[in-house]
Amino acid sequence: MLPTPCHVISDVHLGVATPETERRLLRYLRALPESAASLVINGDLFDFWFEWRRVIPRGSYRVLAELARIREQGIPVLWIAGNHDGWGANFLRDDVGVDFRDGPWTGMIGSWNTRIEHGDGLRPVADRWYRVLKRVIRHPLSVKAFRLLHPDLGSAMATGSSQASRTYMPGDEGRELRDIALRALVEDPSLDLIILGHSHASALEKSGSGSVYANAGSWLEAARVLVIEDSRISLCVADEDGRVGSATDMLERER
Repeated sequence: MLPTPCHVISDVHLGVATPETERRLLRYLRALPESAASLVINGDLFDFWFEWRRVIPRGSYRVLAELARIREQGIPVLWIAGNHDGWGANFLRDDVGVDFRDGPWTGMIGSWNTRIEHGDGLRPVADRWYRVLKRVIRHPLSVKAFRLLHPDLGSAMATGSSQASRTYMPGDEGRELRDIALRALVEDPSLDLIILGHSHASALEKSGSGSVYANAGSWLEAARVLVIEDSRISLCVADEDGRVGSATDMLERER
């Protein structure tokens, strides 16, 4: 269970995001204990992440240090793997202290019965070749082979190959993922909330039964944060000081 207020962020893509985006994220993480009891990172915090046995990507240390500090204050951090940072392992779990999950998470956020997925690979037609690629690049033998590369070479190769997907914005502006989420809410009436990322399209919408689909969107456009409380969900933007401002969209709870 994750306590409320729970903040959700996704698709920051550090490494290709602007330096100001990283600075704003750092300010947000430093201010987070003032307003949040838990944090969810719904994939693609980094544009590239890989753990060699004794090496981690250099550009990650400031953000990871802030996450470790948040954990030391007793605030739980759930990190769902995205298509850019799906190679997390023991360093994130043991050294940083986050709950890193490669796959969906289902559980309670306060009183909301919730499922969280990044969203990559869910579209039945558009993502069919990606699903094949994902099975290959996430296979243990592929990971073992990549680990044999020098980190400088491996990082350069991975960053170059990720350029097409990080600049890709779905032509449907996230509608297909939204439809998938709303169908899932109908198929599982026990769910109060489904949270996706990946599309870079922020969303906050009720289904016919009163359950909710939410997507925090991407920090490449704005510093968006979903704020989940027991009685409502709000879509907000972190200000220049990193504090979450007033809601740009809000849904009161019905169920």
